[in-house]
Amino acid sequence: MPKIAKELSAIEVRQLSHSGKKLNSTHAVGGVTGLLLQITPNGGRTWLLRVMVGAKRREFGLGGYPDVTLAQARDRAREVKDKIRRGIDPAAEREAARAALILAQSRGLSFAEAVDRYLDAKLDAFSNPKHRDQWRNTLVTYAVPMLGPMAVEQIEVQDVLRVLHPIWQTKTETASRLRGRIEAVLSWATVSGHRTGDNPARWKGNLKELLPAPEKIAKTVNQPALQIEDAPRWFADLRKRDGMGIRALEFAALTACRSQEVRGAVWEEFDLDAAMWIIPADRMKMDREHRVPLSTQAVDLLKALPRFAGTPFTFPAARGGALSDMTLSAGMKRLHKAAVDAGGAGYVDRVSKRPAVPHGLRSTFRDWVAEKTNFAGDMAEVALAHRVGNAVEAAYRRGDMVEKRRAMMRDWAEYLCGAVRAGAIIEFGARH
Repeated sequence: MPKIAKELSAIEVRQLSHSGKKLNSTHAVGGVTGLLLQITPNGGRTWLLRVMVGAKRREFGLGGYPDVTLAQARDRAREVKDKIRRGIDPAAEREAARAALILAQSRGLSFAEAVDRYLDAKLDAFSNPKHRDQWRNTLVTYAVPMLGPMAVEQIEVQDVLRVLHPIWQTKTETASRLRGRIEAVLSWATVSGHRTGDNPARWKGNLKELLPAPEKIAKTVNQPALQIEDAPRWFADLRKRDGMGIRALEFAALTACRSQEVRGAVWEEFDLDAAMWIIPADRMKMDREHRVPLSTQAVDLLKALPRFAGTPFTFPAARGGALSDMTLSAGMKRLHKAAVDAGGAGYVDRVSKRPAVPHGLRSTFRDWVAEKTNFAGDMAEVALAHRVGNAVEAAYRRGDMVEKRRAMMRDWAEYLCGAVRAGAIIEFGARH
């Protein structure tokens, strides 16, 4: 029969000291069999309960002294023993409670926090900071205002629809990308243990049944484009004007490139002797290098441009940085207004009747290839840096296909120039 320890008082417990040996010393305090005060060599004191659980002797920590008093330690010891008698393992119970708390805390993760953690976790997957910023800006602009405070585990299909519905018809491409980004964040949250169940932003078998397919409504949200027949007249009006924004707009028309690709162009990207513009992958929408064969008119335009010290940009703004997108848009608006003021119809989209915008020049080029030439449609898609089949892209990256594209861009430039003498150098005036 185990020896029953003397029941110490609170004062006697306070007077207990370390044995002086290197190891911790323990003192039975009585009142509850197995209750000990453990004292470390540096004077730390904690309560322990030694007790049999099944066939094994176990030790349970009951807290530190004096935060846990002698009376409290005895109460805790009795509670542990009572659970053991009822067949409960206190250690397993404690671990389960801890795991439940961690799970509850993790599932309390807000969508805004999930966005930050997802982007941190996926940092290496982004080829350049621009794409990371695009991801964050899209989510912060459209999703976070509605979903940000919500716990990711509470987000359902209807919540995602509240985000997408306002822009699905008017900003279809942005909305489609946003849906995919919400899906990616919630997928990360599921794998990371912050939510369970189906992904409410999934398209197939989910939102596809509730929203019209993006390709079905794309035609209603296309950027207003110049009509093919108006392009030469518009280009002639354009060349009568001066200013860096106007020259950038002219170059965008000649190359059928995106506004941001032209505005971000730097001189080192050009080989004027070879009449080639090589746009690096980190400036391209599809993250792939894009080679643009330059027409004689495009090369002449570049040669006529002044080169300013202190800026690498080919079409710099007045203060040396890149031009803003609004600069090119303003140029288009002025051309349209001047044509209307002169008694004409201006430059409007054939379908929507809205004034043409810079991005619509790419559609005009694509329509010209389809309706006015015998060039292959795939060749135009490559020229526009659109995603095409790998085999098609590989073919058009070969030298002979680049030269065929060169012929296409030459014919396009000549079509734009119309009655304007091909190769004429437009003198550069004051920058706007």
